[in-house]
Amino acid sequence: MTNSYPTREEALSLLYEYTKSNSLRRHALGVEQVMRKMAEKYNGDLDEWGLTGLLHDFDYERYPTMEEHPYKGNEILKNNGYPDSICTAIMGHATYTGVPRETDMAKSLFSVDELTGFIFAVTYVRPSKSIFEVKPKSVKKKLKQKSFAASVLREDIYQSMEELNVDMTEHIQFVIDALKEKADELGLKRVVHNQLPIKDCVI
Repeated sequence: MTNSYPTREEALSLLYEYTKSNSLRRHALGVEQVMRKMAEKYNGDLDEWGLTGLLHDFDYERYPTMEEHPYKGNEILKNNGYPDSICTAIMGHATYTGVPRETDMAKSLFSVDELTGFIFAVTYVRPSKSIFEVKPKSVKKKLKQKSFAASVLREDIYQSMEELNVDMTEHIQFVIDALKEKADELGLKRVVHNQLPIKDCVI
């Protein structure tokens, strides 16, 4: 890596040190994948955007409260040599921090975080548990069902698409297509036997 920030291997080591649950690890890998595709769309640095997605919730399992996440993680990232661009984008993905999302990377992270988790949940309830059968129409239908994956912040999903100025159907399809590329790795192509129930998934 030519840029002055840690490697993906170092980022994975940090993620695995702080995150033990398979569901949250898969979420991190999913958001990483979508962020790399978003970097292609917005002419960003694939590695920088990928690391931002990979580590946006790495501290959540250990520091789950609004008083701690993502503040604790941000301190750890800065101490490990991550640049302000990554740290600021990660701070901005939580609306309650008050950190503005001023870059395409920050806006993109906000636009794919909750949505990626929601698409995971939609995939898990399909009989095939395959993302290849998930369509934007079904995702939008589930978004209207407040009891489904109730922890997902719908308002963040809608607000993020307004900030990024993207069409909802097109953006959902973009995220689905990005996840399809890593379906095996992310457990989105077949039944994952050690998978946590939907209600326990951190999204």
